[in-house]
Amino acid sequence: MKKIHSDIIQFKGDHFQFGFMQGKLLKNSMILENRTKEWEIKRPRFLIDVTEAENMFRKFAPGIWDEFLGLQAALDVPMEEVLRDFGGYRIDALPSGCSIVTGEDFLVRNYDFHPQTYEGRYMLYQPTDQGYAVIGPSSRITGRMDGMNEKGLALGYNFIHRKKPGDGFVCYMISRIVLETCATVDEAVELLKTIPHRGSFSYVVLDATEARVIVEASPRSVDVRKADACTNHFEIDKQENRNYLKDSYARLNAIQDQQDQTEDAHKTFRLFNDTDKGVFSELYKSWAGTIHTSAYFPKEKKTWFAIGGNQEPVEFDFKSWLEGEAVETIQITGEIDTEIGFAHLDKIRF
Repeated sequence: MKKIHSDIIQFKGDHFQFGFMQGKLLKNSMILENRTKEWEIKRPRFLIDVTEAENMFRKFAPGIWDEFLGLQAALDVPMEEVLRDFGGYRIDALPSGCSIVTGEDFLVRNYDFHPQTYEGRYMLYQPTDQGYAVIGPSSRITGRMDGMNEKGLALGYNFIHRKKPGDGFVCYMISRIVLETCATVDEAVELLKTIPHRGSFSYVVLDATEARVIVEASPRSVDVRKADACTNHFEIDKQENRNYLKDSYARLNAIQDQQDQTEDAHKTFRLFNDTDKGVFSELYKSWAGTIHTSAYFPKEKKTWFAIGGNQEPVEFDFKSWLEGEAVETIQITGEIDTEIGFAHLDKIRF
C-alpha cells in the first residue's frame, strides 16, 4: 500500500494572479521536475502553435489564457513550454478508466488512471475577472478531472479512445472550460457541440434543476443521451469504441446489478468506493486503477472527496466558501494498493 495525499488549494483573484500563484507553487516541485524529465525522454507527438492556441482560448475561455500568462511569468519559461505542460490544446490525453452515476441531486465518480500522472491537488478557485467559481481536483494543473461550479453544474468525463485525434482541446481542459463558462446542462451541451475535441470522451453533466445527460463527444460527432450510469464506451456512436471493452462493461454491469445501491448518494458512494463491490478498480498498471472517488451535490453546493478505497469522504461546503468561509482542511490523505510512483510525491522513471 502506498500512502498519498491531495493538497487543498484555495484562491480568489483574477486569472493572471491565479496562474502566477500556481507557478510559484510549482517552481521547485516534484510535479514540474517529473514533467521536465518526461519531455526530455519522450518526444511530443504534437506541434504547438502559440498564436493558434491563444486564438482558441480567447474564443472559448479567455481567462484561462491569462492564467497561462501568470504561469509563464512565475516560471520564467517560453509560452511553448507552458502550453506543452499545462495547455490542454492539441496535446495527447492518456488512456484511463472511470465510472459515473447520477441521481436527481448528486453525481458520484471514480477517477481511474495511472498513478504517475496524478498531481494531488484539489482546487477551490473564485475568479474576480470573469467566469464561474469551480471546485474539484486538477489535471495538468490548469484542467479539471471532475468538478462543480457556483451555479451547481457538476461534470465528470470518461475515456473512450485516442485513435484518429482531432485538432482540439483535451478532456480535462474541456471540463474546466465547461465549468467556468456554463451554468446549466443545456449550456454545457451547446458548448460541447461547439468546442473542438482532441479525443473521444463521454461527459456526464448534472445541474441544480435535476437536468442530467451524457454527452458522447469525439472529433467527428457529438451525441446526447439520457442514462444514470456511464463507464468507458459509447452507446450511440459505437464505431468509436475500442475493441476491448470487457472492463468497461464489467463495471457498468456491477452498477446495474446493484441498482438498489444507487438510490441515494451515500449508498452510491459506498458502491463506488468500497473495494469489494466490483466498481472500484485496482488495474493501476493498465492505466485504469481508482485513485479518488468524488461526489457533487448541485442543490446544496457541497462536495465529497476521498483518496483510495474503503474511505469516508471529506466534505466541502462550497456555498460557505463562496460566502467567505475558508476551508480549514489543508490536505486529504489515503492509501492506494500499488508501488507505482505518483507525480507529486516520487521521482518517476519514464
